Amino acid sequence: MNVIIANEQREVLASLDIDVIKSMSGEYEAEEIVSMFKNFFFGRMIIDLTAIKDYSNISNIQKLSLGLDVEKLIFLLPNDEVTSSSGFLTKIISMGIYNFTTNIDGIRYLLTNPNSYKDVAHIQQLNELTGVVNEKILAGNHVIGIKNVTDHAGATTLIYMLKKELELTYGAGVYAIEVNRHDLSYFNMTNVVSTTSSALAGEIAKLKDADVILVDLNESTDESPCGDVLYLVEPSMIRLNKVMRKNKNTFNALRGKRVVLNKSLLTNKDIVDFEYEAKAKVFYNIPPLDERKRNEVIADFLSRIGLTKKDKHDKDDGKILGLFKNKNN
Repeated sequence: MNVIIANEQREVLASLDIDVIKSMSGEYEAEEIVSMFKNFFFGRMIIDLTAIKDYSNISNIQKLSLGLDVEKLIFLLPNDEVTSSSGFLTKIISMGIYNFTTNIDGIRYLLTNPNSYKDVAHIQQLNELTGVVNEKILAGNHVIGIKNVTDHAGATTLIYMLKKELELTYGAGVYAIEVNRHDLSYFNMTNVVSTTSSALAGEIAKLKDADVILVDLNESTDESPCGDVLYLVEPSMIRLNKVMRKNKNTFNALRGKRVVLNKSLLTNKDIVDFEYEAKAKVFYNIPPLDERKRNEVIADFLSRIGLTKKDKHDKDDGKILGLFKNKNN
């Protein structure tokens, strides 16, 4: 069953032939919507963006992304300069919001064919950071942050494996940056930069010719220079108990974000239990891997986050997403 929250586009949404468990019309604070639906079971929530008070303020959209399961949200955007700008779209994509369109056909399509990051990566760009305007994330210049949530979750080693795999596609266009540490040097890689949190945005801006930049965020609290961030969890009992004793709200803060289980021996059933207890959706489950060998798991993972190039023989998805369809394919 679905939820519809409408305002200016209520007549458009009224034409949807779907099962609706709850329908609302009007303008609402983002906190109101989260409060009403955070413990409410629904299949999909279709939100007319104009139903959110002050929707042009991106922090109000962020409140929804943190309070609700973004994979269940579909946004119908108005045709205005704010929401059609690449800056606005970049920000909501960085929140994990991939299902948005400007027309009713797009809504119908997304109900049964939800987007992944790969479907929207072509419209993402880095925002203006600390006075430095960075290059667009279109065919290249993807900046992906990787951060350990539990101790020793393996961010540095995973970056090494991802970089090796990406170099098969992008060659020398793959860079790795580590923040407040020098551990990557032990892997004897090329195109590696060590920097500080305050200098990270500037270092990224220097790499104008890079196709992909992988950032080991370590203990950095500033994730803003990254177009997307992956949060690594080693789901062993000792690691989980330790992180929860440090901060019992750890996983609440990860709702709507890309949680990746790394060095994980969990089964599918275990993952369902983990998601229920942690109240956080698992984006990908990576088993223990031998970093000395190429592994198909890494190749599949990169495909899931949209960092492998589309083969010219692949069929076009044919998605009806109005102005958000990738016209370059």
